Amino acid sequence: MEKIRDIMTDHVESCSLLDNVYEVAVKMKELNVGAIPIVDNDKLVGMITDRDIVLRCVAEKHPASSKVEEIMSSHLVTVTKDTEAREAARLMAEHQIRRLPVVEGDRLVGIVSLGDFAVRHLTDDQAGEALTDISKHEGEVQH
Repeated sequence: MEKIRDIMTDHVESCSLLDNVYEVAVKMKELNVGAIPIVDNDKLVGMITDRDIVLRCVAEKHPASSKVEEIMSSHLVTVTKDTEAREAARLMAEHQIRRLPVVEGDRLVGIVSLGDFAVRHLTDDQAGEALTDISKHEGEVQH
């Protein structure tokens, strides 16, 4: 079975706790991504998705200058480079998430998304099941 190291993206852009929501949104636009990890001194401390910005900032009428900490998810599900791809897909389905940060200790070293599974054409049905399960729960907010 493939390991996460075989399918993850290892050059991941991030933001810091010093950035505000506007800066995160601009970086998402520039990179054409839907999530940005938040790091503090190389330690992964949170994640902000485009959905977080809409639901926790815009819909709550918070200004774009809001602190990253106010809307980021800080209780993260993570994997390591040695995690099996099947296990990562299972975690994504179980926790209803589309992206998993890859860490060594607390340090961010990559990210794996459902799209990474699709690109690799894994024969494992769990990636498809994860996407189906996550899509069913799109209306729920993850904290």
